[in-house]
Formats: sequence, structure tokens, C-alpha cells
Amino acid sequence: MEPLRENFSSHEHFILDGFSELGALRPVLFIPFFIMFVVSLSANSLLLYVIISQRSLHSPMCILIAGMACVDLSPPLFFVPNMLLSFLFDWRGISLIGCLVQIYIVHLLGAFQSTLLLWMALDRYFAICTPLYYNERMALPRFLKFVIPLVVRNVLMVTLVVSLVGPLSFCATNVINHCFCEHMALVELACGSTAVNSLVGLISVFFIAVVDFFFITASYVVIFSSVLGSGKSGIKALHTCVTHIMVMTVSLTIILVAFLSYRIRSGLPAAVRVFFSTMYLLFPSCFNPIIYGIRTTNIRQHILKTLSCCHSVQTEPYS
Repeated sequence: MEPLRENFSSHEHFILDGFSELGALRPVLFIPFFIMFVVSLSANSLLLYVIISQRSLHSPMCILIAGMACVDLSPPLFFVPNMLLSFLFDWRGISLIGCLVQIYIVHLLGAFQSTLLLWMALDRYFAICTPLYYNERMALPRFLKFVIPLVVRNVLMVTLVVSLVGPLSFCATNVINHCFCEHMALVELACGSTAVNSLVGLISVFFIAVVDFFFITASYVVIFSSVLGSGKSGIKALHTCVTHIMVMTVSLTIILVAFLSYRIRSGLPAAVRVFFSTMYLLFPSCFNPIIYGIRTTNIRQHILKTLSCCHSVQTEPYS
């Protein structure tokens, strides 16, 4: 591949060409994605407001749910406006630096989404299996022992993945078949061997998503065993666990499908790969706050109270 590097300079600007197969119908995508954007912003903002404003919701679990809302709120704010403008006005250009920044943020947010689910599983484990020591183990100094190593792991792994992309030469094409910069979507445009990039990408998925999933599963197996052994008294405690399992299943399924779609390509249309990768950013950010708001009793009550107060304020001038 050396002759390519001698004859062609590496591209510094790229074209995001996701859903180009739709042709003149591409602007129509603005409508469903805009609706999801508004739902995500509204639901996550409301969830954050309710948890922050209500002192009774300042428990470790609610703080973790607020952390998840912050993570879910970030992709729509960072990426969706640019994508919507692309659908409407055909603005598709992005620099290599901008692309690398997008990859870093996307993968870091995905890593913390997985890790927050693990922290929630630990919270439920301590609350259900060791209730007498819950406050002690969820106290900030103790809980930081679980937080800091995982934060360092996420930052190091994502930094390594992105730092290996920067030195690559992109001398064949500068068209990325995606709506935003994704790791493998950019790597596949490089000339020369990208085996190291693919390997490090797989390793990062193993050490983040797979390891987190293993510990989450182990935690819930122990929790369910403990509750089933304790009889009816513990069944109520599983309500929150079921909520977390629903969120975890949806989030990890979309992440896994988006990840595998770039490595298993047998007859899979490009638009399908782009769709799943886009849903990886948007769908959990719409789904998670609604599920937490509906299924977490204390949060649901405060959300309904907040909405009723807003409705009263709006109708008061006309009464």
C-alpha cells in the first residue's frame, strides 16, 4: 500500500453520506429524528429537574438515574442538531479532527452508559442482599472504590481506540457512509492494514461492555436467588431490578447490533447499518427516562406533581 501513500495525500475532510440511498426522500428523515430529539430532550430534562429539585429523591439510586439521564441527554445535544441540518440542507462536511472528537465522545458516552448500569446493579445488590450495610457501602468514600477504576478504564480504553485512528492515512475516499463519525465507519476508509484498530476495538468492547455485562448478570443472579429464597417479603424489591433489566436489555441489544453490523456484512444493506448505529445514540436516550419515570414510583409521583403544577400555572390566567 506504500505507492498509494506516495501518490495520494491523506484526506483531512470527510463527507457524512448516511442514508444517501434514499435520494430525494432523505429530507423526510428530519421528521422522525426531530420527534425523537424533542422526546429525548424533554424526558431527560424533566427527569433531571425532578431528581435535582426534590430532596427526597437524593438517594444513591436516584442519583445514578440522574447520571444516566445526563449521559442520555448528551448524544442528542452533541450530534442530532448537525444530523437534522444535514437532512434539511444537505450539510455533510466534517474535518478529521471533528470526526475524531465525535468518535471519542460517542464511545465514551457508550462506555459510561454500560458502566452506569453496572453501578445500578451494585446498588440493588447492596440494597437487597446486604440491607443492613447498604448506607455504609453506598457512602461516597466507599462507593468511589467502584467508581474510580471504571472511570479510568473507560477513559483509557476509548483514548487508545481513538489515538490509533488519528495516524491512519485516508487516501482512497473521503465519503463516510454514516450520519456521524463512528469508529469502524472511519477506519474502513484507511489505506494499509487496519488489523490493529479492529483488534483494539474488539478488546475495548470486551473490557467495557462484556465485562460490565458479566458483573451485571452475576449481580442479578445473586439478587434473584436471594429474593426467591426469602419468600414474598422480597418480591417487592425486584420491581426496581426489573426496570434496570429492561433498560439494560434494550441498551446492550442496540449496542451489540450496531457493533456487529460493521463486522458481519453478509448482504446487510448500508442503510440498515446506519439505522442501527443511529438508534444506538437516540433510542436509549428516549426509552430510558420514560421507563424510569413510569416504573420508579417515587420519581413517577414527583413527575406527575410537577406536570400538574405546570398545567395549573398555564390555566390560571384563564380561570
